Amino acid sequence: AATMRSRWLLIIFGPALFMLLGSLAAMVFLPHPVPRTATPAQRLYLSNCATCHGARGDGSWRATVFLMRPGDLTDARRMDALSDEYLDTLIKNGGAALGQPGMPAFGYHLSDEQIRELMRYLRTLPRR
Repeated sequence: AATMRSRWLLIIFGPALFMLLGSLAAMVFLPHPVPRTATPAQRLYLSNCATCHGARGDGSWRATVFLMRPGDLTDARRMDALSDEYLDTLIKNGGAALGQPGMPAFGYHLSDEQIRELMRYLRTLPRR
């Protein structure tokens, strides 16, 4: 009777556990969704930055899960204090070059024009 009960528990709870683990893995590892109506700059941001900085720029739960604290891009004072040269270097070469470990380099993935477009979009986040 005990083996029959354990088999039924496995049949009932096994798929539920599998679906739960699959859903958690999808939430953590799949990229941030990009709406069809997004502008090219928003597409760049959502595809490359939103995983850590969040869709609005104020941080994401994914970063919190991995104990990362990305900069708040909605803080107007902070963003105004960062020069375009600093942002360009940070995005292109990553944070390690500027003492901000954790920020990956995107210079191999994005062109200079895409980085400039992304910087213009970042400047609009505090004013939304």
